[in-house]
This record gives sequence, structure tokens and C-alpha cells, in this order.
Amino acid sequence: MIIILMGPPGSGKGTQAVRLAEKTDLPHIAVGDMLREAVDSKSKLGKKAAEFMSSGSLVPDELTIDLVKERLSRLDCDKGFILDGFPRSQIQADALEEILDEMEYKVVYIDIPLEEVIKRNSKRVSCRSCRTVYNIDNNPTTKEGVCDQCGGGLYQRDDDKPDVIKHRFGVYVEKTKPLVDFYSDKDKLLQVSGLGGMDAVFEALLGVLEIAP
Repeated sequence: MIIILMGPPGSGKGTQAVRLAEKTDLPHIAVGDMLREAVDSKSKLGKKAAEFMSSGSLVPDELTIDLVKERLSRLDCDKGFILDGFPRSQIQADALEEILDEMEYKVVYIDIPLEEVIKRNSKRVSCRSCRTVYNIDNNPTTKEGVCDQCGGGLYQRDDDKPDVIKHRFGVYVEKTKPLVDFYSDKDKLLQVSGLGGMDAVFEALLGVLEIAP
């Protein structure tokens, strides 16, 4: 089973991808996390990626495609995977078609308006160590500033600040949302609302993917 999750920044696709991975026992390929790990490592790719990510811009297609291609070639992806944060442009979508080589897949678009994106992301904090994401309003940690999973310190990413969020959403609308039509034309697109609680969205995802609760 190959599942591609799409949606604006803050739509909750990362959280839902983790839950889907646990439910299906498939690897969760979070391209954003992979890029941030490259940035933290200060590798050549990471330094290039940092220049774009800090301003909310998309990382160049060539860098992202190479990263994804290498990850999907690993043995744990043989039985399927969940892609989170890729593709984000038509060039990436075309590259993914070549990588998948006519394998069956499903695309789920999690829809959410800009106002809700700003509301959610501006309240979001991430663990520096394990990268678990929390929301200080509706998904806080037990101890303020400390990750429940590993005890690491929490911080707000630069790309979760209001001005950057608006820019990211604008980039998304320009570059990524046209892919909704691309996958719809291929009869691959499924859609759920990102509004409501995490459990409600997850139930909707399981429903459209025809996965038993």
C-alpha cells in the first residue's frame, strides 16, 4: 500500500501520517523531517536547504527528489510506505511517477483554510531531539517546555511564525495545490476535511482509504 498525504502547512498531515504508519505498519517518509535533519547535520545539502526553509520557500526540486529517491530505495519500503510532504510541485510529481513505475497508490488531500493554518501553526512547538510536534492549546506536553516522548527541549521553528506561515501558504497555493487537479484527473485523489479534532480526521482518513478502524 502506497499512500501520499497532501495538504497545506498545518493541515495535520504529519500527525495523521504517524498514526497511519502505526495502524498499517508502513514506514512514514516525512520529507520535511528528512530535510531538517540534513540542515541540523550541516551537510552540503542541509546548508543549501536551510537557505530556503528559513524563509518558508520550497527547497529546490532536484535536492528533494534525490533525497526521496534514496529513501524509497531502502528495503523497508518494499511493501509500501506513507509519503508526507512530497510531492510539492509538478516536477516532483512527475519524478514520483517515474520512481513508482506504474505501482498503485492513493493520494489523500487534507483541506483546511488559511485562518486555521495560522491559528494552529503559531501555537505549534517541536522537540529538538525527537522532532515530536505539540500544540500548546490542544495537544500540550505534560510538563511545559519538555517533550513527553524523550524529555528533550521544545522550541518554535522559524517556519511556524505567522509571517512565514502566510508566505508558506502562498507558496503552497501557487506550487502544490495544482497537484490536486493533477491527481484528480488521474482518478487517484481522495479528500477529507482537516477541521475538527485529530481523532475525527483520522477516522475520516481510514474511511476514504478503506482501512478498518
